[in-house]
Amino acid sequence: MFVLFSGLAAAAAIADTVVITGSREALAPERLVADVAVIDAQTIRVTRADSLADLLRREAGLQLSRNGGPGQSTGLFMRGAASQQSLVLVDGVRVGSATLGYASVEALGLAQLDRIEVLRGPGSSLYGADAVGGVVNLITRRGQGALHLDARLAVGGLGAKEASAGLRGSSGVWDYAASLSREQAQGVSALRPGDAFGNYNPDRDGFKLDAAQVGVGFKPATGHRVGLTLLHTRLNSQYDASEFLPPNYAQDASPDFRTRLRTEVAALDWRGELTANVSGSARASNSLDDARSGGSETDRFRTQRRLLGAQLAWRATPVGQWVVALEHQQDDASSSSYISAVQRRNDALSLELTGSAAAWSWQADARRDDSSDFGAVNSARLGGSVVLAPGLRLRALAANTFRAPSFNDLYYPGYGVATLQPERGRSVEAGLVWRTALSHANATWHRNAVRDLVAFESNPANCPNPALYSFGCAANINRALLEGLSLGAGQRLGAWSLRTQIDWLKARDQNSGAKLARRASQQATLAADWTAGDWSAGASLLHLGQRPDGGKTLAAETTLDISATWRFAPAVSLQAKLNNASNRSQEPVRDYQGQGRQAWLVLRYEPQP
Repeated sequence: MFVLFSGLAAAAAIADTVVITGSREALAPERLVADVAVIDAQTIRVTRADSLADLLRREAGLQLSRNGGPGQSTGLFMRGAASQQSLVLVDGVRVGSATLGYASVEALGLAQLDRIEVLRGPGSSLYGADAVGGVVNLITRRGQGALHLDARLAVGGLGAKEASAGLRGSSGVWDYAASLSREQAQGVSALRPGDAFGNYNPDRDGFKLDAAQVGVGFKPATGHRVGLTLLHTRLNSQYDASEFLPPNYAQDASPDFRTRLRTEVAALDWRGELTANVSGSARASNSLDDARSGGSETDRFRTQRRLLGAQLAWRATPVGQWVVALEHQQDDASSSSYISAVQRRNDALSLELTGSAAAWSWQADARRDDSSDFGAVNSARLGGSVVLAPGLRLRALAANTFRAPSFNDLYYPGYGVATLQPERGRSVEAGLVWRTALSHANATWHRNAVRDLVAFESNPANCPNPALYSFGCAANINRALLEGLSLGAGQRLGAWSLRTQIDWLKARDQNSGAKLARRASQQATLAADWTAGDWSAGASLLHLGQRPDGGKTLAAETTLDISATWRFAPAVSLQAKLNNASNRSQEPVRDYQGQGRQAWLVLRYEPQP
């Protein structure tokens, strides 16, 4: 197991950390056998990243594709797996569009988050469908201790502004947390002139993102807590596209194209100690992804997910801790493009065993999903680790995974095929981890072979009914091999903190041997931070190698971000940031452009605990 702790957390804080994403019950890092990165609250607050997706690629080694700058449609590639093959959770609740098959991370900000846990690698045996490449769990704020107020104001180039405020605390049997935030920017044109499809519009493609979060907890008895979590976000972003409207159906790229996306998460949960060795938990949750996009005419895609789940954990058995869990989930979707609304029901049973003895730790979990769309699917994971020397650990893990076809894959008129089967993968990995109070290093090799990939079948004769598919259809026809090596290291030297991570990836279509689109063979980060009294400063380099996209090879990119912070009062600090300091041209997706150099001033009010 390796947990990458971002930021400058002290060794004592690291020792107290538990991880909730790599297993069904929270475990100490040294007992996990998976590859999990934890991005702590301090790193989130002072990050030089321009968005949640940018923070994830800097701190957790994920690759990013984005149709322009912040606020634009964004995809995450975890160990080379596509966005549809990676799962995003908010406080353990699945979010995203069941029609597109992935979460719109551009609609999720940082102001509401207390920490982020990233499971890099297989997670279907824990979370079911879609956790092929990994899982991102966004954990919102929770109250503890005396009332704590904080606020943040920021202004930047390209018409960027940010504001947020929050409070949290606890009193007696109650704990509470709440936050509000707004982000906006005028940005730049999402597309470059001369794009392949003639969609370029010279206007600025900016965005606004509003978010609100509330969390309330109540302890009815010792060892028991009932919690309510609410999250609401609204994204309004501009983009470039074209319309072909009657009477002449000529291409028109002049309208103001916008995406208006509403995301909601509501969860009611209970957790309690039933006996000295048995604990239980239960949750009822609802998530909504409601998107309207277009220019003169708009399309709407709406997904609502409801989940009921419960689990029991039995400790102090001869082989470790057993956990059994039951879940029922229903996905409902509607679209202006669908003939009628659609739904999917899934029931799941999970069993997990975790344990440790002397230098050894082990983890095994299995899950059976029974879907109304594609029937029953079994997934499992088995791993272990051993301490070779003080601070040095060897770990290994094997698992199988699956991805459920999206509703567009199944039901989109003229494309979807209702008999599609899940994509299936087999994954193995091995890693070495070394950690001391001031240093850490890790190396992880991983390999994931995925079959039955849903892809476009261009020959209508190979579709179920050629008369209904004039241009082809969705089909389980592709295979992919995702293989790579990740190296990471960090060192504290007095006032300095140094950190680096390098990822090599080979992501290929096994049918043709071609590289998979938008995946770079190399990505590397290097960060140095310095702190002395009321002053701190830092810089980070991000290098992204060449990657294919739409018949073109996108150039390698190296960007430099720098920052300096002055705490001029006990609770008040001023930060200056310069992102993309060298004004490097960026092409995150073919014909799209990232932002150039952008300066920021950030004022924070945050009393010290």
